[in-house]
Amino acid sequence: MTRRVDRVNALLRQEISQLLVTEIKDPRLSSVLSITHVDISKDLRYAKVFVSVLGDKGAKAQSIQALNSATGFLRRELSRRLSFRNTPELRFVLDDSIEYGARLLEIIEEIAPNSGNSEEPL
Repeated sequence: MTRRVDRVNALLRQEISQLLVTEIKDPRLSSVLSITHVDISKDLRYAKVFVSVLGDKGAKAQSIQALNSATGFLRRELSRRLSFRNTPELRFVLDDSIEYGARLLEIIEEIAPNSGNSEEPL
């Protein structure tokens, strides 16, 4: 990625996070929600916003649905805050990478004590 795209990704992540905390009051949104990263297209017109939601599958689906229904409001607020030629179209996507990483750590911790006991000193 180019340096400009990286800077725009970081800026969008920061601004969307701030908007979610201060402006969005949708009861469908989980209280434990974080923007993990943003991936904007090279022409800066489309942005995938990856969201991590803590909760069951129903809470995750509701949160993504609430975010996707608020895209018009979020785009309008972003256009007011940022000086882009075109405000990107937002699409929110569920990001399970944090949960996947936690599961891998659990598996490693289960395996590590077992392999540590079987080793004999030389």
